[in-house]
Amino acid sequence: MGNNLLKGKRGIIFGALNDMSIAWKVAELAHEEGATFTLSNTHVACRMGDVTKLAEKTGAELIPADATNVEDLENVFKKSTEVLGGKIDFVLHSIGMSLNVRKKRVYHDLDYNYLQKTLDISAISFHKMLQVAFKQDAMNEWASVLALSYVAAQRTLYGYNDMADAKALLESIARSFGYIFGRQKKVRVNTISQSPTVTTAGSGVKGIDGLIDFSDRMSPLGNADAEDCANFCLMMFSDYARKVTMQNLYHDGGFSSMGMSMRAMKQYNKSFDSGEIEDLY
Repeated sequence: MGNNLLKGKRGIIFGALNDMSIAWKVAELAHEEGATFTLSNTHVACRMGDVTKLAEKTGAELIPADATNVEDLENVFKKSTEVLGGKIDFVLHSIGMSLNVRKKRVYHDLDYNYLQKTLDISAISFHKMLQVAFKQDAMNEWASVLALSYVAAQRTLYGYNDMADAKALLESIARSFGYIFGRQKKVRVNTISQSPTVTTAGSGVKGIDGLIDFSDRMSPLGNADAEDCANFCLMMFSDYARKVTMQNLYHDGGFSSMGMSMRAMKQYNKSFDSGEIEDLY
């Protein structure tokens, strides 16, 4: 049972695909906490995926849309305000895809057409979403918009490829649009830098299993899982975070503040024999 944290609030959740998706968990918990919302994903995902089950479970209307298409987004926001009976209080952007990652193109041999699609789908879609909401005046005052990011926007992580560039752009958009949206509409815009999480999209990143294990061992609190992230999103949607905006919020068990843990140092030392360690000193 929820605590009615979002009672009376209306939202739009982009990107729920299946029960591995963070957006899926957000939708389930938002429903438990009293929110009403619409769901949106690509036309193919809505037609062939599991998201229809989520819509039925949460009583949400499913609105197909290509998040890179402005006309589709205009329809999502217009229809959502009609279906929900008023302006929007929260939006989740949980969208990311890299063809270079899928096609196993390494960072020093990118296909630039793929890169443009990566940036458009994973980051520029966020700007389009915000711009549509702004122009339609679709958001209530003190509404909250969130996008999911990752620490690869600040640090180089093996295998994350051009998605790191996309996340850096995503976070920049949140700051730049957050200033305008906050100044003129009192709307909050933030990104959440989540622990590496086992999702359908994340599973395509090279070495994801090792990365998840490494960050879990390095983080003093361990990795935050999808449900942890959903709980954090709900807090950010609520009135308890009404003065937080233009921030990239690390939700990663402390990983982003770590340099070297005792556990990692011990494992590092074990990888050498004693003679090699003496030589290094």
